[in-house]
Amino acid sequence: MAEEAKSRGNAAFSARDYATAVEHFTDAIALSPTNHVLYSNRSAAHASLHHYADALKDAKKTVELKPDWSKGYSRLGAAHLGLHQIQDAISAYKKGLEIDPNNEGLKSGLADAQAAASQSRAAPPPSPFGNVFSGPEMWAKLTADPSTRLYLQQPDFVKMMQEIQNNPNNLNLYLKDQRVMQAIGVLLNVKFGGPNSGDDMEIPEETSAPQSSASERKEDKKMEEEKVAEPEPMEVTGEEKEEKERKAQAAKEKELGNAAYKKKEFEKAIEHYTKATELDDEDISYLTNRAAVYLETGKYDECIKDCDKAVERGRELRSDFKMIARALTRKGTALVKMAKCSRDYEPAIETFQKALTEHRNPDTLKKLNEAEKAKKDLEQQEYFDPKLAEEEREKGNESFKQQKYPEAVKHYSESLRRNPKDPKTYSNRAACYTKLGALPEGLKDAEMCIELDPTFSKGYTRKGAVQFFMKEYDKALETYQEGLKHDPRNQELLDGVRRCVEQLNKASRGDLSPEELKERQAKGMQDPEIQNILSDPVMRQVLVDFQENPKSAQEHTKNPMVMSKIQKLVQAGIVQMR
Repeated sequence: MAEEAKSRGNAAFSARDYATAVEHFTDAIALSPTNHVLYSNRSAAHASLHHYADALKDAKKTVELKPDWSKGYSRLGAAHLGLHQIQDAISAYKKGLEIDPNNEGLKSGLADAQAAASQSRAAPPPSPFGNVFSGPEMWAKLTADPSTRLYLQQPDFVKMMQEIQNNPNNLNLYLKDQRVMQAIGVLLNVKFGGPNSGDDMEIPEETSAPQSSASERKEDKKMEEEKVAEPEPMEVTGEEKEEKERKAQAAKEKELGNAAYKKKEFEKAIEHYTKATELDDEDISYLTNRAAVYLETGKYDECIKDCDKAVERGRELRSDFKMIARALTRKGTALVKMAKCSRDYEPAIETFQKALTEHRNPDTLKKLNEAEKAKKDLEQQEYFDPKLAEEEREKGNESFKQQKYPEAVKHYSESLRRNPKDPKTYSNRAACYTKLGALPEGLKDAEMCIELDPTFSKGYTRKGAVQFFMKEYDKALETYQEGLKHDPRNQELLDGVRRCVEQLNKASRGDLSPEELKERQAKGMQDPEIQNILSDPVMRQVLVDFQENPKSAQEHTKNPMVMSKIQKLVQAGIVQMR
């Protein structure tokens, strides 16, 4: 899933749709939070959007996860350079070049940073806005003024102002945003009347008297304070004033509803949200909040109705797509709560998918994956039928007797879908796979048979037979011996032990043909246990002693653990005893 999201992000990035790329990379990170490449890619997307603070955060995470990867330092340098942190950028590029000295991207980035450092040594021109963006005074002014106070509740506006505060040169990036223009007016004590107000502003010339400019500014400020305190009837009609009051009252009701919800006073919360919707039907958050209360209290039908109303009204009003996605996600959650069979999950899954088309939210994606898994699990439970499973197993047995092994596998597989906990069916299908030469599949079925019923001797005979055909005689011997613990007189198990011992003794006596020895050695070298024995320095010295130092070798034979490992090497054909 993370790889798919990453591919979608790369495609969006190639198409220069950087905002969508960020969303896809965020989805991928939610699924694979330790993948350094995903943070690197998202950092590049943020940088392309000029969101250098976010780009820097992701670049730092990239370097933290993979400090020896040169591209991480390239991302780090680019983010620092975008934030005009030139010395930090130079340092990042140099660290990257220490890892990869021939990296052209790092060399180019370092050259750009050093050029920027040279330019910055010249005295910068004074800002036309003075120090209006510096310090906490900026936020205090924006909070105090009613025309900008509400903007501070909007994350994108706060982010823009933070970037302007960090670097006033970023102001040029956001001059088209009327909220930023309004904020500049508040900070400079200049009233902007609307989008075209700049054409009507009178700017005093340098020859104008300073006293006159100061008095004009003082008068403007006084007029603005009077206007805020009491709007004139000519500017605001009675109907507009009444609507404004209704919206303000609706917002208060919402706050009261939120407070009641936090206290788990759900009935009161519903009352407040209902009043809010009656006062203002242009804010769908009142509906989604009430839906959340219904969801919490188990009133799922009411929750779904509110979510449907919110989506319908939101589309009419062209509300924020994130709000519509939230309503759809909440509806999907209610549908999941109501689900009683696998089919009931289908509308929930469809609703989550619609929510994701509105907004790629990691939480919604997680809910979708959980709903799909729950649907699959229920389908398996609903398909469970021991009686039909038994019928299919009998059909498989008939096909096996007629040596129609593929057909037998088909019947046994259907039987296991109907009853996945039957060890006999796994044993029978293992026998089929062995006949067909599908030894890995047969081994897997035999192991599942033993896991379901450790006392069922057939499971051990099936597993031992597969291992014997795979020429893993030592493992087959262990399997047969384990089975004899549960059924000491089982003739199939006893015969299996005898066959394995014969093969192992051939290796011990050196009776193997050159081809057999070569094949057994090649197979043994693939065994992790054999590899561990041969890589053990102590065992390597033991083998040298057996060849060159008979006295030390005599001592080694007294150690059971050493001799057990030597025996494994003999059985694998790696070592031959004479």
